[in-house]
Amino acid sequence: MGGMTQFGDLLGPPPTRLTGDPEAEDAIAAGEDPRTVAASHPTASIAWAELAERALDSGDVISAYAFARTGYHRGLDQLRRHGWKGFGPVPFDHEPNRGFLRCVAALARAAQSIGEEEEYIRCLDLVNESDPHAAAPLGLA
Repeated sequence: MGGMTQFGDLLGPPPTRLTGDPEAEDAIAAGEDPRTVAASHPTASIAWAELAERALDSGDVISAYAFARTGYHRGLDQLRRHGWKGFGPVPFDHEPNRGFLRCVAALARAAQSIGEEEEYIRCLDLVNESDPHAAAPLGLA
């Protein structure tokens, strides 16, 4: 590998690990309605990810797109507050990062299904740049 770690170039930015939203994460894990969770925790990407994935599963691509984009932007806000500069590792194995990554993946899938190829590629690239091992568990591989 020579100078490379599992997170890429040693001179690159360190991995970003979000603090997440434990209340929202617990509520989703407990099976609460994600609409209720999103309403009470609108900055929690996990709630938007759950809504987007459910919408995709039910064939409501446009709602999925909107939910995923909302959670994606909420996640970008959190990443920036944690020092992320628009690139660098966002490890999937760090649980609080998953809401954001799930939103990016859901947005990729929704964009692909409406033929928005550029957005699909951009989201896919972001997932792969965030964590090269994330595409498979996110259903993109």
